[in-house]
Order: sequence, then structure tokens, then C-alpha cells
Amino acid sequence: MSEVAAISHHPDANNGSPEAPSVEVYAVYGVEPEIQAYAMAKYSRSALSMKESLREISQQKAEKFLNTFYFQYGHRSIADLAHIALAIERLSILAAIAVADEQRWDGQERSTRYQDFKKSGYFTPHFGDDQQARTLYRETIEGLFAEYESLSERMSYFLASIAPKPAEMKQEAYERTLRARAFDISRYLLPLATNTSLGEIVNARTLESQISRLLSHSHKEVRNLGELLKQAATSPAYNVNEESLRELVTQIRALSPELAERAEQELLREVRVAPTLVKYADPSKYEIETRRELRQIASELMGDLPVAPAQAVDLLDDDPLEVELATTLIYENCHYPYRQIREAVQAAGERIRREVIDSGLRHRSRHDEMLRPFCAGQQFRFDILMDIGGFRDMHRHRRCIQIGQGFTTKHGCDVPDELEAAGVRGSYDAVMRRAAEAVEDLSQRTGAEAEKNAQYAIPLGFRKRTLFKMDFSEVVYISELRTGPAGHFSYRKVAYAMYEAVAKKYPVLAKYLRVHDVREPVDLLRR
Repeated sequence: MSEVAAISHHPDANNGSPEAPSVEVYAVYGVEPEIQAYAMAKYSRSALSMKESLREISQQKAEKFLNTFYFQYGHRSIADLAHIALAIERLSILAAIAVADEQRWDGQERSTRYQDFKKSGYFTPHFGDDQQARTLYRETIEGLFAEYESLSERMSYFLASIAPKPAEMKQEAYERTLRARAFDISRYLLPLATNTSLGEIVNARTLESQISRLLSHSHKEVRNLGELLKQAATSPAYNVNEESLRELVTQIRALSPELAERAEQELLREVRVAPTLVKYADPSKYEIETRRELRQIASELMGDLPVAPAQAVDLLDDDPLEVELATTLIYENCHYPYRQIREAVQAAGERIRREVIDSGLRHRSRHDEMLRPFCAGQQFRFDILMDIGGFRDMHRHRRCIQIGQGFTTKHGCDVPDELEAAGVRGSYDAVMRRAAEAVEDLSQRTGAEAEKNAQYAIPLGFRKRTLFKMDFSEVVYISELRTGPAGHFSYRKVAYAMYEAVAKKYPVLAKYLRVHDVREPVDLLRR
């Protein structure tokens, strides 16, 4: 069932020699995630070594142990020891953002820089009997894909005209590099409905909370995805070696039917990666009810105020904790800048602040973690308004707290500088204007999720507001990494603005941020 590879051998630890090393380190391979979690958890509950634990463990013992200590006694850290690899394919970009919105998450999604999405297909939400809405949606999405393909080609030609191939560069590398740069521009037209794929490796506790969060989501596609993740963790997993192992069993059967029977049971048995640890993952009443209440409060507090102008990157001032908590709870449930919300919260008085905070905790049960807006007190808080495509890149930073607002066309869209030079600015503006009009039309249709369904037609070029909270080390990391000349110009500008804001507020510390000046010309062929 398992293979253990020792990488440090030690002589008999009881030989009395003070020079004899007593430590042993070895990698463990071929163990099912829940059995591995059980074996590791036994370190704190028995004197058995890992090898001894694995030899004595069966699936039944692991399930009994986990049912007792994980569910009855609440030793939830046990699930941190069971790591699971999952593939999620043909989901929308909107849903992929929801899946990846997990701090303890490791994964990779299809890149809009290195892959052509024109043949990806797209997600269509349920429009019920509204055939007009379905037609408008389809025409909008397919129109965006057609423009995406056209713009990708036109930008490739334009970039080639201003960045000729160096003699020492291979033609294939040259074309690949320019195509990636062209996709950096044309991706602004991809709608949130675009199909993508991602892989994730998470521990079972993270998967359980992720499934619960997805099951509680505002979009039906994402809720369905939560169910599929739960099924994938509790159903037989894909065995990459099944075909070759089945052939091996067939060969063994020709020699010995009895031995083949045993080989089939050992080699081809079904494996479920987390049949116990995620079986009780359900929608979170805490999250659902709290979202409903806070959206109502946000609507009443902000009323019909126009969205105030704000910087693309705003380094916020320090707030009293109560003000920060109340403002952040409202922030997540509207489309206003943080400063504008804070002014409204302060003007509303202490009673309203307490009501907001109470609403954020009123429905919390004994087992619920506090919602993310309660992760407060960080020294550096940036209210960032950037295009959705660029946000997807910034979203990968797990060491900071991210409080995201919903998708909207209210903030307008970004326009890459190259469009003007290439002579395609006019057609780009027209495409984005038509898309915004279609989104508005679809959001006003009848149906409980009309507004949510309309969001799928929003192109990645439209702006999204997100609150990023972090410590100084993370500010340095993001500023240095994301201003690199090989990066996408969208997040390069944001990262440099973060640096400038910090340098202005803390000039003595500015010299420690080794950033690239985004105002300097970029070599398009450098990756």
C-alpha cells in the first residue's frame, strides 16, 4: 500500500555512542490522504513510528479515528495533514476566481498570456423562459470572442512592426513572445463567462471550508461546483496508472488466476481521497445570512450616493478597529471606495457601527471561523481599483488579506496604451460600450439571479475594486515582483503605485523596495 524511501540512515540508536546520529528522515509515497493524516496524527497520540503506524492502519481504522477525533473532539488540525490534488475543468473564469479565493490554497489556472482562449467555449447561466435574454447573452459573448480573435491577430502584426526579430533570436521564440504580448492586450475582451481550467492541491480542512464557501455562493454555477468538488473528494479518484496496471493484471492472470485476483484487489482498488473529512461540508448559514443582512445595511447606509472619484491605488490611513471592521464589512457588499464608506460609517455614529459589526457575527455558530473582513489591524491597507484581468494576477498573493467587491461595469474599463498606436482604439471602445449596455439590460431582467447572470458578460477589461491588507514584507514582495519588466503592464502600474504610496508615507523605507520604474521603456521581447 505504501512505499517508504529512506534518505538518511542511522545505526542502532541504542548503541550508546554519543556520536551516532539518531535522526531518520524518509519520504512517504503511495499512501491515501486520509490514511496519511491518521498516521501523522498518531505521532501525538502514540509512540509508533511512521512506518509502524502505516503498517497497522487500514481504511476502516482511519475512518473510525477521524470520526472520533475530527468530528467529535474537534481536532480539526488533523485534516491539515491530508493533502489532495484536484482538477477542475471547463468552469467559467468567474467561478475560477471564486475557487481560488482561498488563502490556504495552492493551484494554477490556464494563463491568458500563454494560451489562446478563442476555442475555450463559455458558460451560459439559466435564463428560464426568457428567450430574449438568452439570445442577447449569446450574441454578446460570441461577439466578444470574435473581437478577441481579431484583436489578437491585429496586435501581433502591430507588435511585430515595432519590435523586429533580433538576428540571434529563433523565429519560433520570437513569434511565441509576441503572441504572449498580444494576448496581454486582447485578454481585455474576454468575458467572465470564458471557460478555463485549474488544478489545486489543498489539505482536507481547506477543502472542507472551500466547499462550504462555494455552496454558499451567490452564483448558481459556483454552488454547483461546490457539490462537484464534494463528490470528487468522496468518489473514486482517477488513477493515472490504471491502464498499465490493468494490463499487468491481465498478464498475471495468464500465469496464475489466484495471484491475479490478489493483484487486482491491491492494484486496481478504488481510492477515495477524502471520504470522511469532507462528507459533512454543507452551505454556511453564517455566510448566507450575514451577506443578506449586510447588503441590506449597505444599501440603506449608502443610499443613492454617486460613487466618489478615487485613486486607482489608495494607501489608507489608520482607523480605530471598530471603524475598520464596520467599514470593511460594508465595503464587501457594495461598489463604493473605502474612504467614502468610512465617511458614511463615521457620520452614522456609534450605534450603526455596532449594528454592522453585530450583523457580521450574529449568525456565527460554534464551529464557524469569523468572516474575512474581521482579519483586521494590518499596517498597510490598499483600496485598489484595477481591471479584472490584472486583478486575477494580483489575486494569487496569499500572504495578504483580500476583500473583494462584486463584478460590475460601474467603474468603466481600462484601455491599453497600444490600442491607440495600433489604430484600434475606436473599435475597442465600441465593443466595450456594447458589452456594458448588454450587461445592464440583462441585469434588469426578471429572475432571482438576473444581476448575477449578467456578470458573466462583463469583459476582463472592466475594473473591479478590492481591498488588500498586508504587512511591510508583503508590500516589498509585491512591489518588487510585480514591477518586473516581463510582467503584464496592468499589475506593473498597480505595484508601482503601491511603492509610490509607501515611499510618500514612509520616505525612510523607500530605499528598501527594489522596484523597476514602470515609466522606463520595456523590451517587448524580454520575458
